[in-house]
Amino acid sequence: MFKHILVPLDGSAPAEAALPAAAFLAARCGARITLLHIIERDAPASIHGARHLSQPAEATAYLDEIRCRAFPESAQVACHVHEAAMADVAQGVVAHESELAPDLIVMCAHGRRDLHEKIFGRIAQQVVGLGRVPVLLLRPPQAGPAQFACRTILVPEDGQPEHEIGLQLATDLARATGAKLELLFVVPTAATLSGSDAVSSQLLPSATRIMLDLAERGAREHLHQHLTALVGGAASPALRAAAQVLRGDPAREVVAAAEKLDADLVVLATHGKAGSEAFWSGSVAAKIIRDCARPLLLVPAQ
Repeated sequence: MFKHILVPLDGSAPAEAALPAAAFLAARCGARITLLHIIERDAPASIHGARHLSQPAEATAYLDEIRCRAFPESAQVACHVHEAAMADVAQGVVAHESELAPDLIVMCAHGRRDLHEKIFGRIAQQVVGLGRVPVLLLRPPQAGPAQFACRTILVPEDGQPEHEIGLQLATDLARATGAKLELLFVVPTAATLSGSDAVSSQLLPSATRIMLDLAERGAREHLHQHLTALVGGAASPALRAAAQVLRGDPAREVVAAAEKLDADLVVLATHGKAGSEAFWSGSVAAKIIRDCARPLLLVPAQ
């Protein structure tokens, strides 16, 4: 489970919306927290309506104030200011992954444009592509103070062994927080296939329907095995879990299920394919990240 949580902050209120999640997870997991600010080279005078922290002393004072305001005295919270100005702050966060050795990075996306260009293009793509540290992405609240709870965790499954690490981490988190696990496997329909699969379905419609029906049967067996292991073992009698198989567009169904279940967290195992732009432009995970308003935990696939 998580032992060291890194929270990058830029001095703005939207970035601070990540703090409740970091405090919650640190308390449940017994983790320590490091608040990080990187001095940006040639930074604008303000960011998201707040003064940009361009001097190490004011950045240190800001992080100290956050530590006292957002966390209880019992929490283990350290502050780290990278004083040498960097042109690419996102790359600086990735660099501190090696320096500070966190096992979770918690960040708040500042709106759709920033989420797509900065999180997709720089931070999550690099971190997940390196395959090292999970990234928890949150959106700032539209009204009122930021809050975080962990009562229901949605885990989309696709049957790929390298993605099972997402379920493992979600299971550990459910045990630490008392949350219920909701496993979801989405099997496409012929109408929602894309690329070469869509072409094949047009040429061989009957064979495609048979293959998709077999895939649904395999998905049900896959989830049944996981569900039996999760709730039937003597090692974890208190773990609550449910599972369902849906048919349709995988990304669209996952996003809809997250809303219907009122999921507090969606756990996605992803692989960045060494930073390939194609991964983020075409993968199911990228579409879910783009459209899902719920907190997302991106777990690098092994």
